[in-house]
Amino acid sequence: TFTGAFTYIVSVPTVTSVAPSSGPSAGGTSVTIGGTGFTGALAVRFGAVNAIAVVVNSDTSITAISPAGLGIVDITVTTPSGTSANSPADLFTYVVPAPAVLGVSPGSGPTTGGTLVTLSGSNFIGATAVRFGATSASFTVNGANVITATSPAGTPGTVDITVTTAGGTSATNASDQFTYIAVPVVSGVSPNTGSTDGGTNVTITGTDF
Repeated sequence: TFTGAFTYIVSVPTVTSVAPSSGPSAGGTSVTIGGTGFTGALAVRFGAVNAIAVVVNSDTSITAISPAGLGIVDITVTTPSGTSANSPADLFTYVVPAPAVLGVSPGSGPTTGGTLVTLSGSNFIGATAVRFGATSASFTVNGANVITATSPAGTPGTVDITVTTAGGTSATNASDQFTYIAVPVVSGVSPNTGSTDGGTNVTITGTDF
C-alpha cells in the first residue's frame, strides 16, 4: 500500500582536498578541508588523532588545526551519516624539522679524542648520528635541545659537528665547530742520564712541541 512517505538519504562525507597538505610534526597547522557532506560534522581526525580545533565553514569546507603526529596520515570527517573513506586526496604529511647545532662546549680538545662535549641547539629528539667532521661519535640525547657527545680521535684542525635525525642533518655553521689540538709526543731524550746535582743539558726530540 502506498503511504506517500519519502525518505531523504544523507550521504557519507567525502574529502576531496587538503590545503596545506603538510605541516610540522609538532602540530598547529591550520588546514582547510574541501569536500561534501560536512554539515553536522562530529569529528575530524588526522590519522587516529582528533584535530585540535574544528570549524565547519559550510557543507563543503572545514577548517581544522592539526594535532602532533608523524608520517603521512588520512584526514577523515565523521558526521551522523558516517566517516569519509580514505583516498589520495585526503593525505596530510607531517614534516620533521631538521636539527640545528647552535653551540659547542668546550670548543676544543686533544687529537686523541675523549673530550665530553655538550651540544646545544634544536630538534635533537630521535638523533641517529653525531659526527665530528666525517667521524661518528658516541652520544646521548639529553633533550630536544641538548646532546652530550664524546669526541673521537682526529687530526689537528677545526671540524663541524653535525647531528642527524629523521628530519635530516644539521647545516654547518660557525657555531658548531670543534678544534682538535695536537698533543705533544716525546720520542727521544739525549742523554738519558745525568748527575743528581742537575745541570745536564738534555735534548728532547718529538712532535708538536
